[in-house]
Amino acid sequence: MARDKPSSPAVNRDEAAHMAELFRTLGDPSRVRIIAALAERECSVGALAKWVGISESAVSHHLRGLRQMRLVRARKAGRQVFYSLDDDHVLELFLKGLDHVRHG
Repeated sequence: MARDKPSSPAVNRDEAAHMAELFRTLGDPSRVRIIAALAERECSVGALAKWVGISESAVSHHLRGLRQMRLVRARKAGRQVFYSLDDDHVLELFLKGLDHVRHG
């Protein structure tokens, strides 16, 4: 039995380029682990470094790219900065990707 496929919307050059950049940004295991940590809870750079197992400097570098792609956002509380996923779309994208990896 053939499976019905959802209609595939046309993608213009700008959208294709932006989507490719999004997947390049997610193409690093440390960044994926940072997203996974932030899917659990809001974290500081120090907490993310411990969770992911890389230096705070490396975490900050990765967060810069994730923020530029609007995947994470920062919130200041006094002198401390906490990071979280930008919105539910990021969580859905992460969970769909994880489901795909675990399924296959």
